[in-house]
Amino acid sequence: MFANITGFHLLIVLGVVVLLFGAAKLPLLAKNLGQSAKILKSEIGSMHEEPTAAPVAVPEGLSRSNATAAEVPPSERR
Repeated sequence: MFANITGFHLLIVLGVVVLLFGAAKLPLLAKNLGQSAKILKSEIGSMHEEPTAAPVAVPEGLSRSNATAAEVPPSERR
């Protein structure tokens, strides 16, 4: 797709970008682009880490493995 792009083409694209954004705003645009890339990399890295789940609270007298509706006293049913 981009196999035929030469230096002249890139120069034209750079000229169009300067015309659209102005020379004064280009450093700010590049800084914001770099910050966005840094944030994206950190978020992708945090997605690959194992999530730490908070323990689930179980009412007293019930175990996690065999908690059924029959074992819950009527006063604690919702």
